[in-house]
Amino acid sequence: MPTQDSRQPQRSPDDPSPRHEVTEALVALRGGATGALDHLVPLVYGELQRIAHRQLAAERPGHTLDTTGLVHETYLKLVDQARAQWTDRAQFFAVAARSMRRILVDYARRHRALRRGGAQRQQISLGDGAVGRVAAAERADELIALDEALERLAAVDERLTQVIELRFFAGLTEAETAELLGVTARTVTRDWAKARGWLFQQLREGRADDT
Repeated sequence: MPTQDSRQPQRSPDDPSPRHEVTEALVALRGGATGALDHLVPLVYGELQRIAHRQLAAERPGHTLDTTGLVHETYLKLVDQARAQWTDRAQFFAVAARSMRRILVDYARRHRALRRGGAQRQQISLGDGAVGRVAAAERADELIALDEALERLAAVDERLTQVIELRFFAGLTEAETAELLGVTARTVTRDWAKARGWLFQQLREGRADDT
């Protein structure tokens, strides 16, 4: 992944790049301009770090991925979509947030598979670190349950799923979400409340079924 050097502007995670710069870079990327992706990365790197930090904040301590690692894996996924029909900054970060979620879910599934594969050994391993392993297992299960609930929600109402992804995972504002989805901010507010209520009910029923 390209790194920022002394010739490139340094941007902090709290200093979003101007919208028009990102949009112009995305248009160039969509058109296949040489070096367009390398030009885009320093413009968005700080915000990608912010999104990655937001998503990792709820993860277990000692997660295999750190913020930089998650950004780099997301970058590789975005490279695969280099000729996607990018339109603007909000859409780009929505896709990035979705990619990060998929990466974390994949890690959680592998963690759960390893846990099940070593179930008998874990049952008798109750020494130092046992509490941390239990917490990690619970978080992996929660993340997978949330992902599965979002997939069910998408089958019922795709827009509600998009609102959750944009507001919660990408951290976009109501105005940015409304602009990207082509609806009013009031609609986003209503959808946000409806989607959270639906997910809460789904996750609560899932926990009840496990007891």
